[in-house]
Formats: sequence, structure tokens, C-alpha cells
Amino acid sequence: MTLSTFFIKDKKDKNIHIYKWDCDASSPKGVVQISHGMAEHGLRYDNFAKLLNDNGFIVYANDHRGHGKTSPNDLGYMGEGDAFQLMVDNLKEVTDLIKKENPNLPIFLFGHSMGSFLSLRYSELFGKELKGLILCGSNGNQKLLFSFAEKLAKYQMKKHGEKTPAKFMDKLSFGNFNNKFKPIRTNFDWLTRNTAEVDKYIDDPLCGAIHSNSYFYYLLKGLKRNHKSENLSMIPKSLPILLISGSEDPVGLMGNGVKKLQKSLLHHGINSVDMILYPGARHELLNEINKDDVHLDILKFLNDIL
Repeated sequence: MTLSTFFIKDKKDKNIHIYKWDCDASSPKGVVQISHGMAEHGLRYDNFAKLLNDNGFIVYANDHRGHGKTSPNDLGYMGEGDAFQLMVDNLKEVTDLIKKENPNLPIFLFGHSMGSFLSLRYSELFGKELKGLILCGSNGNQKLLFSFAEKLAKYQMKKHGEKTPAKFMDKLSFGNFNNKFKPIRTNFDWLTRNTAEVDKYIDDPLCGAIHSNSYFYYLLKGLKRNHKSENLSMIPKSLPILLISGSEDPVGLMGNGVKKLQKSLLHHGINSVDMILYPGARHELLNEINKDDVHLDILKFLNDIL
């Protein structure tokens, strides 16, 4: 296994930081592209990438705009314009690089949390590039909530400015996530039952940033766009999709939002949409106390497609 890091320039002339984990296999099976979540970065997937390497997969992950080493001095601000779509476009630019470097290998996309929302949009626009899609810690359409929150985020953005950290929207979005887990030890207990992993997240200077007003506005705008019927209908019907979530994940509404997403995808004609809910697990499945089970299920999904 060899980890290398580098930058590519996107269409807006922004330097996007990329991690690449090369596997030692003489004939790699495929490539897994990772789309990380909000307020974290690609290197947090190092152990997962090494597992994939050991099983014959090359792995790429970029730090999204406003995240990690792409924006170390401007965490939480993605730049001017539609932040959600800009991040989706960056994912496609990474895919283009993957295809250039590995022209004959199938590509799988793994998206976690916010990264799963971006990955769903990616599958609508560029799904033909993929051999399979894994959405981890995701959620389905919450139409009324998205519409209300989008209007609120727009108001906050106009009142306080695009780049200003959206403390109000952040509290509104995440303030009740720990309610089920009281008494709590930290503000991030909802991430995982593994307290060591929670502490690593808290101690990581590239994690936990409060995102900008413009981020929340374009995120909510993007979520509404994701779930429009005409957009979901653009996902290739033959694209295998795996939904994985914890039964105690507040992002996925304790499993209910993920079930809603599966139902919607099947309704729009996707032939294969499997779902696994892990009892007791919280948001970050790859850092959970049952991560070995999660790893096995992911590897089975990948290998069954090949």
C-alpha cells in the first residue's frame, strides 16, 4: 500500500487536494472513489482505504471545497457560487483523473453523510461512469423541512453574509442529534459509540468547523434538487446501489429516512437497491464498534458486482 497526496486544479482554478492509496495487487480489481462528509476530510478514511487496498482496490479521495487541505485556512466556506454543485463537479473531475490513470478498471463511488448527498447527485448526472454506488449515513427526501430550512438559510445569508459561520443554522441542524444519547460525554457522541473515535474527531483541527451561511443555503437547495422526480429518473436503472446506516443515526432519522430513500429509488426504477441497518450503530459506520461487519458487507457488495 502506498499513499500519495497531490492537488489538481478544478474548472474554477481552485486547488483540490487528493489522496490516492495504491494497492500492491498486480492486477487490481477496481477503484473506489470516496466522497467524505461535512466538517471532516479524506484522510479520515485511511484505515478503510487500507482495507480496500488489501482486497485489491485502488482508492482515491479528495478533500471537498471548504474542507481539509483543500481549504485549511477557510474551513466551512466553499467559495462563490453553488457550493453543492461545485463539490459534485469536483467529484467528476476526480473520476476523470481516475479514468486517465486506470483506463480499464471499474469505478465505485462511496459517499458518507454530506458526501452521500453529493454522490446521489453525481449518480443522476454521471451515473454511467460507475459500476456501483454506496451511500453511507444518508437520508431521504424531507421536502417540507428542506424548503423551510432553505428559506431560513437564505435569510441568514443575506443578513449576515455568505462567508459568516452559520452558528444558527448549525445549531438548528445538529443541536438535537445528541438527545437520544443523554447523558452525553461530548457534543459529538452521536457520531459513534466508539469513544476513542469521537475524541479523535474532536482533537482533529480539520474537523468540526461551523460551515458558512452560503454552504447551508446551497446544501438545502441541492437536497431539494436531488429528490426531484425528473432528476432521480436520470440514475441508470442498472446501477447497483447499497444503502448502509445505523439504526441510531440521527442523520438518517434512526433508519426511517434511509428506508424512505430506498423506497424512492426503487419507485424510480433502479433495479437493485439494497439496504442494511445496523442495530445500535450511530452515524459513522466506518468508525463504529461493529465496523468489521460493515467492512465485510461493503466488500461483499463490491465483489458480487465484479
